Amino acid sequence: MADPVNFSTEGYPAPAKLNLFLHVVGRRADGYHLLQTVFRFLDHGDRLHIAPRQDGAIRRGQPLPGVSEAHDLCLRAARLLQAHAGCRLGADIRLDKRLPMGGGLGGGSSDAATVLLALNRLWGLDLPRAELQALGLELGADVPVFVFGRSAFAEGVGEQLQAVELAPASYVVLTPPVHVSTAEIFAHPALTRDTPAVKMRVFSTGFGHNDLERVVCERYPQVAECLVWLRRFGDARMTGSGACVFAAFPDRETAEQVFAARPEGVDGFVADGLDEHPLLGWAA
Repeated sequence: MADPVNFSTEGYPAPAKLNLFLHVVGRRADGYHLLQTVFRFLDHGDRLHIAPRQDGAIRRGQPLPGVSEAHDLCLRAARLLQAHAGCRLGADIRLDKRLPMGGGLGGGSSDAATVLLALNRLWGLDLPRAELQALGLELGADVPVFVFGRSAFAEGVGEQLQAVELAPASYVVLTPPVHVSTAEIFAHPALTRDTPAVKMRVFSTGFGHNDLERVVCERYPQVAECLVWLRRFGDARMTGSGACVFAAFPDRETAEQVFAARPEGVDGFVADGLDEHPLLGWAA
C-alpha cells in the first residue's frame, strides 16, 4: 500500500478572472489573434493541494472528468517547470474544481499558474516572476497574468501586461450550462478582428465590449439569454470566449440581491474583485 500523501489541508488558491472588456485588434502571421483586454481577479476559484515528492514523479491525486493526464494543465505546468529548472523533485497534485470548464473564467490557466507559483517555492527554485510568466505562456495565453498577479491591461496575445488600478466592485457571474470552445470561436469567419487599438489611459469602468460575444451568442442561445436577463440590472458582458457572463455592482449586498433573483435553473456565484493574486508574494 502506498504511503498517504501529505497534502496541505487548506491548499493553494487559483482565482477566477474576468475580462472587463476584450477587443480583437488584429492577427499575427502565425494565426494568433492580437488582443486588448483588462483582467480582474475574483475572490472565488479553484484550489490546489500539492505535496512535494522525493522521487521526481508528477502525479495527480484524482482524475479530472473529461481531461486526460496528457491535457491536464496542472500536470503539464509541473512537468514544464521541473524540466526547465532541472529539478529532481516531484509532486502529488489534487485539484478541487469549482470553476466551470469552457466558461471564460480562466480556470485551467489559473490552476497552471498556481502550480508554477507553489512549486517554485516548495521545490526551493526561487525563479523570478518574469521567468515563470514566460513558462506560463507556453501553457496558454491567459497563464502569464495569473503569475503577474495584479489587475492588468493586456496586449499581444495577452502576455504584454501593465498593472492597472480598478475601483472596488462585487460581481454577479452567471454560468450557462454550455462548454464554449475557444478555438472554435476564434476561428469563426464572422469574428470581428479589426477593432482599433487603444492606449491604457482611455480605460475606465464601462469602457469597450467583448468582440467574441456576438459570435458566442449566435451559437449558444443560453449565453444570450443570460445576458438579456442580467442587463435588466446594468451593463452585463461575457468574459473571455464565454460562456460565463457578469455584471458589476457597487456593493456585495446589491449583487447578492440580484443573484438571488436569477431565473430558475441558472447557476453562478457572487464574488468581489481582487486587486492582487493571493500568491503574489511567492515570486519576485
